[in-house]
Amino acid sequence: MKKLLLFVALLAINISFGQESLTIDWPKEAKLKIASDQADGPTHMVELIPEKETFENWTLMGNMMAIKGVKVQNTAQIAELFKQSALQNAPESKMTIIESDDTVKNIWVLFKIESPKFNDDPNPESQLYYAIQGDESLHVNFIAIKKKKLDDTFIEKWSKVFKASQLVKG
Repeated sequence: MKKLLLFVALLAINISFGQESLTIDWPKEAKLKIASDQADGPTHMVELIPEKETFENWTLMGNMMAIKGVKVQNTAQIAELFKQSALQNAPESKMTIIESDDTVKNIWVLFKIESPKFNDDPNPESQLYYAIQGDESLHVNFIAIKKKKLDDTFIEKWSKVFKASQLVKG
């Protein structure tokens, strides 16, 4: 999300820090390009937008973030962190957890944040997040559109993309 705080190989994009990376096969029809690739201390973030768009006119934005050294105990902690961040910038935001698994080694959560407007921007934006706890990093990814709400088709499509991602040990 523009208000919140990769390497390309065909359709697979991964973001890594050290020995661990998360690979996501972004759909070919989205025609995404890397618009930003930044590292700041323990955080590495890559932002993707359609190839013919810019940060000023995007219709779809993907984001991959890896935070090295961060370990969370449960998925509720992840969702709550992003919910609080969204509420600071968009007080009318609504967060909904769609699915999570705290019983596996690499816990994960899929949730959405829908914002009808922001403190400094009257335009809506909604994101579908997928976060997974790796052995070395917390990986947080989202896909955003400039709409007040995410429809079921969007959620279903992008949930499949995110849940098919792979944690890879280098």
